[in-house]
Amino acid sequence: MRYAKPLQKGQTIGIVAPSFGCTTEPHITRLKTARDKWEKKGYHLRIGDCVYRSDGLGISTDPRSAAEELTKFYLDPDISAMISAGGGEEMCETVGFTDFDMLKKAPPKWFMGFSDNTNFIFPLVTVADTAAVYGPNIGEFGKAWERSERDALGLMTGDVSTVKGFSGFEGADAAQGYSAGGTSPDLRYELTQKKVLHTFLPADSDLREAGRRESVQISGRLLGGCLDVLDNLVGTELDQTQQFMNRYGPVIWVLEACDLRPLQIRRAMWHLSEAGWFDTAVGFLIGRPYAAFGREEMGVNQYNAVTDMVTQYHVPVIMDADVGHIHPTMPLLMGSLAHLSVTGNEIQIEMERK
Repeated sequence: MRYAKPLQKGQTIGIVAPSFGCTTEPHITRLKTARDKWEKKGYHLRIGDCVYRSDGLGISTDPRSAAEELTKFYLDPDISAMISAGGGEEMCETVGFTDFDMLKKAPPKWFMGFSDNTNFIFPLVTVADTAAVYGPNIGEFGKAWERSERDALGLMTGDVSTVKGFSGFEGADAAQGYSAGGTSPDLRYELTQKKVLHTFLPADSDLREAGRRESVQISGRLLGGCLDVLDNLVGTELDQTQQFMNRYGPVIWVLEACDLRPLQIRRAMWHLSEAGWFDTAVGFLIGRPYAAFGREEMGVNQYNAVTDMVTQYHVPVIMDADVGHIHPTMPLLMGSLAHLSVTGNEIQIEMERK
């Protein structure tokens, strides 16, 4: 596994739009504010032309153009790290025009983003053997920097190797909160909901929910991202998951869902399982699902949509973790050798660069 050199003050960070750009509010203001905050910390931002375009169909621009800019920035020796402008819907088309074998031959470079950016991060790790940060897009840095944003920077500078969970999360009642579209540079997350982790442990041929005082430790490679995207990548030319597992062995699967309903989550988990993606799984870290949270369809909810599909692997499953689309989240170094520990609602992940 390859890791980029620690990011240093004075270096340049490229902002790219392989999915959506920043052409509407609140994204325009968030980008401007984020740029100010990064530059005050001593970094330079170079913003790609695609960030300001919106002439594409479900994407910032023509996927070929987005892929060309993405590759150009990645190969530019004057750019030390890259942050995505945002998530979106059609980044799969962009990565279809991206040569990951060429990126594998280039010096490793930090790339950070989440959601639709799974399309780039997952093959960057599995095909190009290059670690990447599953963390905030550039807009998240337009607010007051809290632990989530500080840890994300720390992963790239090398000052952070361990992240911890939060006590609460933003709920639907956070009407003035960041997730609702606020643009104030001083805005903070409104943790109106108490976080409750649900940890399931193997018990004979089933899974049982762990007691609040039981502790769980797992070690393995962090791999995964947005389930909506991963389900789409199965069986494509970018699917080299089996080869990755042959090289690295035990995997802690980090999965979170955006638009998927409970039944869709269950089908996606079945799909990845049938494709053999979970064959070396030593644990599952499941983020709070955005559309499926608290929802039930025909007896299927956010929990059994996952647990029923992975019981056969006889490994721990930690659910409603601080990962994904419901803020705040823990930034994670995908591809790293991780040591995960959970007790009750407390979670800690130590990431080694090996």
